[in-house]
Amino acid sequence: MDLERTTNRIVRQRNRSALLSKLFLEGPLTRQDLARYTGLSQPAVSNVVGDLIGAGLVVEAGAVESDGGRPSMMLRVAPRYALVAGVDVGETRIRVELFDLAMTMLASADYPLDAAGPAPAAVVRHILAGLDAVTEQAGVPRSDILGIGIGVSGVVVQGGEAIVHAQTLGWHGVPLERLIRAEVDLPVHIDNGAKTLGQAEMWFGAGRGSRHAVFALVGSGVGAAVVTNGVMYRGVSSSAGEWGHTTLVYDGRACRCGARGCLEAYVGAEGIIDRYREARRGHDVPGADEESQIGALIEAADRSETARRVLEETAGYLGAGVANLINLFNPERVVLGGWAGVALGAHLLPAIRAAAAGQALHQPYEQAAIELGQLGVDAVALGAATLPVARLLAAGGTRN
Repeated sequence: MDLERTTNRIVRQRNRSALLSKLFLEGPLTRQDLARYTGLSQPAVSNVVGDLIGAGLVVEAGAVESDGGRPSMMLRVAPRYALVAGVDVGETRIRVELFDLAMTMLASADYPLDAAGPAPAAVVRHILAGLDAVTEQAGVPRSDILGIGIGVSGVVVQGGEAIVHAQTLGWHGVPLERLIRAEVDLPVHIDNGAKTLGQAEMWFGAGRGSRHAVFALVGSGVGAAVVTNGVMYRGVSSSAGEWGHTTLVYDGRACRCGARGCLEAYVGAEGIIDRYREARRGHDVPGADEESQIGALIEAADRSETARRVLEETAGYLGAGVANLINLFNPERVVLGGWAGVALGAHLLPAIRAAAAGQALHQPYEQAAIELGQLGVDAVALGAATLPVARLLAAGGTRN
């Protein structure tokens, strides 16, 4: 009898998870849609939907006309059942954003970071200040938050607690999850920023509908998230996707990681600015920070031969890096994102595609679409906010 009860509970949770996930990702849907998409019987769908409505997880979202008979009622995940916080821990700034379960942004806060690199304690202080700021802006108590998702540069080793190894920041085995949990009584989920960007683009952006995709993040640093058969590929300790530290030029430019010739040293924001400075014999790009400097460099390309040449070289380097991703992973799509990737891609995407075509094997290149991300500079934080949502969906709506 205990085994039967346990089995029934597992089946019910699995059904709740399937229906809730379908509603979250593709809703609003009718009960008939849910039965068709999940393969569950109409009675099973009605029972589970009744439970979810009773728990406040699902709400009705209006009627849709049917071909004769009674109109069908549309259903969706209740947007204000809970809130989620997403944090983008970049190298130049920290962005904290608050979302409802429709993934509508309710509030945001930005904190610039010291150019020398953020200390873990400073990052924690900014995250806590950001949580206070966004809950105050939205006029909600912190207890409404389901959980906090954090995207951070570097290798995030998952286990009993998330440990961050960010070599370019000087972080070696930083127990970031423990440091944050000591200050907030909320579930904390941490992952690499390229992976949270990839999750956001898979769920809501340029990756929707694909099963095999690579999401390239180009900002101050460079990384990638590899999705194969719909699942994020992580490797043995979650470090898969460190695309920025693949060798582009043997014994080439010095990289912040300590190696030479890494892709990041050529196409990361710092590398691009350094190459321009060298070409101008020490003259700096105007701008107070990397984002404004990259913007100034792009703007100057119409009137400056040096700026134009540096950007053309950058497109070539990026295209070669994308070609490596295509040859290695045979994706349907390569999506270029990150704040610098979006800024550069808006002007250089045709040149990046041409360079990739010249370097990649013809057959896998022809199968791969190279596109810009659709979610802009908020993609990392938005993807981080989906981490507690994914836990809720997997648990069938049970908060833990």
